Amino acid sequence: MKKLQFSITLLFTLLILSACNRSPEELPKFKKKFRAQIASFESQKERANKKVAEGVSELGGLQAAIDSARNVDKEFNKVYGDWEQVNRQVEALNKDYEGLKQDADNLFTAMEAQTASLNDARTKKQLNDAIKSSRADYEKTLAKTAQAIERMRSLHTDAVDIIKALEVAFALGQVSQINEGLQNIESKVEGIMVDLNSTIAESKALYDDKIGKF
Repeated sequence: MKKLQFSITLLFTLLILSACNRSPEELPKFKKKFRAQIASFESQKERANKKVAEGVSELGGLQAAIDSARNVDKEFNKVYGDWEQVNRQVEALNKDYEGLKQDADNLFTAMEAQTASLNDARTKKQLNDAIKSSRADYEKTLAKTAQAIERMRSLHTDAVDIIKALEVAFALGQVSQINEGLQNIESKVEGIMVDLNSTIAESKALYDDKIGKF
């Protein structure tokens, strides 16, 4: 994180010193889009997190619900439906992630284009080196985000497996405990949220501390 902050600081200090009085149109546009996409990703992360929490809660209460239910199929259909909603929220989160990835790429590309227009070779080299370093660091953050979203997708698979197993066990009159599977899902959720929150924090730092001041 310190390396990322240092390279970004160098990058935008040099840009401020070397930019013309009037910035090319592309850079402000992509700065604005990147900031908007950070906010969109954060909002969708909150929606997905809320839906996952609801799904985990429904899963935890499923066994008790079917023990006392008059219409067992209704209880199973309800929890299946809840986890389908989880899946839809995760896919929406992935769409926002892809947008964040694209907007970051557009922003770095616009900075490269502006740097290429400079006449001073020494400044141009310093800027290009700083851009390359900053881009590489942020791409690591994005890669970690993609992995977190994939793990979030697996929550849906794990939950559906638990529900299916419990449904078969109930039909056989041998209802099994789901605590172990539920605990596995709960432990995954915590780690996923840590990674997604880190993405948001590092994206905001990239914009608020540096880009937004340029």
